[in-house]
Amino acid sequence: MSEPVRLPFDPIERARELWVARWGEGSRSASMATATSVMRVQQLLLARFDAIAGRHGLTFARYEALVLLAFSREGRLSMSKVGERLMVHPTSATNIVQRLLAQGFVERVPNPADRRGAFAVITDAGREAMEAVTADLEQADFGLGMLDPEQHALLFSLLREVRVGARDFTP
Repeated sequence: MSEPVRLPFDPIERARELWVARWGEGSRSASMATATSVMRVQQLLLARFDAIAGRHGLTFARYEALVLLAFSREGRLSMSKVGERLMVHPTSATNIVQRLLAQGFVERVPNPADRRGAFAVITDAGREAMEAVTADLEQADFGLGMLDPEQHALLFSLLREVRVGARDFTP
């Protein structure tokens, strides 16, 4: 994982200041800065998670698929459910499963209820890889070790409000 650039100032705070100078105090500078901060944190976390998963031959997206399968009742899901639950396009879900299949971490088995469909089934090797990545993510505190329990609760609550407002799910 490459180290982030260490600037001597906060570029998002600077952008907020410039935003206000350009569009005024009544502009949505706070929303812009908050949204940009969320996007930057996502970049930082994903880079860290990909580096951790990479030590086990996975990407974070493939790790998420393995966790999803491991959490399912029978260790298997239809391809459409994989895409739906990962909230990705069906083509992306198929690509993820194909890569896991090539690694021996999942198997594709016919879906008897749908002649054209298939199930993705996690293998023992897939479970082992998923458990190894999980242990490393836990050790890294998911990149959020600088937050205390109250900050975690507050941040989760605030981000959940954004997700509810965007109708990401029905509360």
